[in-house]
Amino acid sequence: MKKLGLIGVLMLSVPLALGGFALAQQAADNERVETLRGAAVDEHVAVEDIFHQNEGRVSRNYRQQPPLVPHKIDQYQIDLAANECLACHDWTNAGERRAPTLSMTHYLDRDGHQLDSVSGTRWFCNQCHVPQVNAPALVENTFEPSN
Repeated sequence: MKKLGLIGVLMLSVPLALGGFALAQQAADNERVETLRGAAVDEHVAVEDIFHQNEGRVSRNYRQQPPLVPHKIDQYQIDLAANECLACHDWTNAGERRAPTLSMTHYLDRDGHQLDSVSGTRWFCNQCHVPQVNAPALVENTFEPSN
């Protein structure tokens, strides 16, 4: 019985010793490791602004295509609490802001009943409406717009 206990202790101590050695080696190596970005994690690295937002209205390529967003929206809050798109595009504000009004379909609930405010099913504008940038195509595209 004592022999089994001694074997058990030895079997536990060997992996623990090896694990401790590996941690000590890793700590020593961390001082020599260079990052791929060439800077510390908390250091700001400036990146060139390569892709610029296409400004102005963009023509549609097919019937029923949602209009594309002709301005930046990266700082807009669009979540359950707020939708900054409505500050300009809701029917109550669009005239004085000189912005296109939302389609009346955005004011219909699931059963087709007219609402005074935007339907919850149309609340997240950027699910359908997206801004365009002058980025190169990631894959070859042979799409041709409909007539």
